[in-house]
Amino acid sequence: MSLERKAVSVNHLPADASAFVRFVFWVLQPALLVTVLIIWAMNPGDPVLFGWTFLTVHLLLGTLEYRIPARPGWRHPFGEKVAVLGIAVLTSLVADAAGTFYELNLTEPLERFRIGLGLDVWPHQWPLAVQALLVFFLSEFVWYWIHRAEHRWTPVWRLSGHGAHHAFKKLNAINAGANHPIELFLIVLPSILVDLLFGVGAAAYGAILLTLTQTAIVHSNLRLNSAVIGWLFTTNAWHIRHHSADLQESNTNYGCAAILWDRMFGTFADGAVIDAGIGPREPSTWEKLLMPIREPQGSVISPADKPLRP
Repeated sequence: MSLERKAVSVNHLPADASAFVRFVFWVLQPALLVTVLIIWAMNPGDPVLFGWTFLTVHLLLGTLEYRIPARPGWRHPFGEKVAVLGIAVLTSLVADAAGTFYELNLTEPLERFRIGLGLDVWPHQWPLAVQALLVFFLSEFVWYWIHRAEHRWTPVWRLSGHGAHHAFKKLNAINAGANHPIELFLIVLPSILVDLLFGVGAAAYGAILLTLTQTAIVHSNLRLNSAVIGWLFTTNAWHIRHHSADLQESNTNYGCAAILWDRMFGTFADGAVIDAGIGPREPSTWEKLLMPIREPQGSVISPADKPLRP
């Protein structure tokens, strides 16, 4: 049996792991999150930070995935990498358009709503980094329920195109941005709502950078520690399980960046998986784009509201 047909645990180190692999395992995720938070806090309004964060995080993770992959069979050949990168670039453009749309149409009504209900309670006097973490976890709370609905209710699964994100058989960091364009209108909504509803201000940008970093990490094909950081933040072990081609395993760990809400609401699960994807084969790019209209043949993850086995 090949390596890719075995359940591979990415939150455990093999006995013969090198010192470098061990260093990455213990240090990479917390170091990246702390570094991003510190750099942002030094200049909270710098608009170029988003691009630099995206580029730096993905270059680092992509290099490590090539050098020390948890699953060697999940390395993207050059053509696949370019294709997934192209999808990620397209979805980032759609995300920017969706964010602009929401800001233009929701800023005024949500400001009136906030003032009318007396929701001007945001702790602006707190340290900026603490505020950013608060926005991060509140946004993830909203996303948790959206994401859970996508997997539990077939109409939401289909209309959002969320299955396209799950259709990939090989997970790498760049897969964090490989979503159906339609779904970007749902993905950007939580941070927009929290920001506008509470009048957050500068801290919202820091939370977005943390989310950007986290989503790349949790899709990465690396061995990373889950022992401590995994109580609050999602690690790739938890998220790879969510991408399992097994329905029971996939319907867990809905917090893409924060695992806290899964632990609180009973949807957290641990355990290595054998395969990722929606079935035994990966659909073509065209089939992924058509998923809101037609589910690819052989899909076993949808409809997501079919009864789960006990």
